[in-house]
Amino acid sequence: MYDDTCRFLAENFSADFASWLLGKSVTLTEIQPSELSLDPIRADTLIFLESDDSILHLEFQTLPKDNIPFRILDYRVRGYRRNSAKPMRQIVIYLKQTGSELVYQTSFTMERTRHEFEVIRLWEQPASLFLQYPGLLPFAVLGQSADAEETLRQAAQKVDQIEDPITQSNIMAASGILAGLKLEDEVVYRILRRDIMQESTVYRSIQRETQIEEKRTIALNFLREGLSVELVARGTGLSIQEIQQLQQQLHESAQT
Repeated sequence: MYDDTCRFLAENFSADFASWLLGKSVTLTEIQPSELSLDPIRADTLIFLESDDSILHLEFQTLPKDNIPFRILDYRVRGYRRNSAKPMRQIVIYLKQTGSELVYQTSFTMERTRHEFEVIRLWEQPASLFLQYPGLLPFAVLGQSADAEETLRQAAQKVDQIEDPITQSNIMAASGILAGLKLEDEVVYRILRRDIMQESTVYRSIQRETQIEEKRTIALNFLREGLSVELVARGTGLSIQEIQQLQQQLHESAQT
């Protein structure tokens, strides 16, 4: 849910992300995972944005995972295979504060191979930075501030000033979803207008994705029990191709 929200923001407000991460507002277009030969199931936490002269690879993580450094190397190699002349800037963005040392890892090392990447821990970024751009407002509550509730209130005031109703509802919904990582629901809904949130594209998209994820979980359980791909597809409503991808995921997990 949180990863999908971040993807939505990066896709629809790429200029704001460029201003934050690249220091300049440039036009960025999304590279589809299929262009890098990525399995859609593996690509749900990342996004690739491309300008005329570089590629920006963002990976959003709620909690740290020990395989992140290797994945970053893997994606860089795939990007190099696609276009060896275009540099890629890779940034892992951690959303929720944690004491794990994994959030400080900035490289992958194997024998003589070493690959470096950047890491941003949102709780160390000043909340005021995110209040400057509409597409970054949902991150403000996760930033560094003396009072997260007051920061969310400031973000809500900024959202209220957005004139386009569709943009306003989407930013409102994204703000509410991400605020759930730091504040209780009662506090979030007291500050943000729930009726506007529920009208948003991102809110409905998250609901649909949650339903699909539940079906995937059921499908994985069926596959572990040895049911055929065809039976699992009929029982869950997922396509044969989706079930085959899940089956491949299980196979790869069993080998690691």
